[in-house]
Amino acid sequence: MSARDDILAKVRAAVGEAPEVAAVPRDYRRPSQSSGEELLDRFVERVEDYRATVTRCAEGDVPRELERLLDGARRVVVPDGFPWSVPGGEPDEGKSAAELNDVDAVVTTSSVGIAETGTVVLSHGAGQGRRALSLVPDLHVCVIHTDQVVAGVNEAVGVLDPLRPQTWISGPSATSDIELSRVEGVHGPRTLHVLLVG
Repeated sequence: MSARDDILAKVRAAVGEAPEVAAVPRDYRRPSQSSGEELLDRFVERVEDYRATVTRCAEGDVPRELERLLDGARRVVVPDGFPWSVPGGEPDEGKSAAELNDVDAVVTTSSVGIAETGTVVLSHGAGQGRRALSLVPDLHVCVIHTDQVVAGVNEAVGVLDPLRPQTWISGPSATSDIELSRVEGVHGPRTLHVLLVG
């Protein structure tokens, strides 16, 4: 008998016969009743609660809105597969964290938005880039389509690929570790702007 078997035998003897566990009720998991504009309004409200900003626009207005939101940014990193042209945008090409620190902004798409929590989720596919892109530059402009917004975390998990890396973003980077004073931009972008398209 191994030490492991000996320990487990002692645990079983100490615990005795455990009662049969009945099925765990899951009736608390109810899908959200909100949809359409109500769902989108909740998403916008919750994103803004985190001190991020949201602009709603039509598909055809995305280039103009990107230009407006990036006004003043000298260097903007654009990940592979980003579907819109960004004037002066430069490809990532595996920039180091130090190189990304010298970049003013990044633009990405996203995989899903969660209305209940005001969260956008990147799964780092085409247009979303690698994780460092959304964590190092001071400004992150994240584009999400209205049909990508779901009600809650359960629905988001249901549409995400569990085998892909994910970054869940709820507002700009912030911490209150030092004397409970809120400080933004310590471990991520100081400014998050969500462009909601559709």
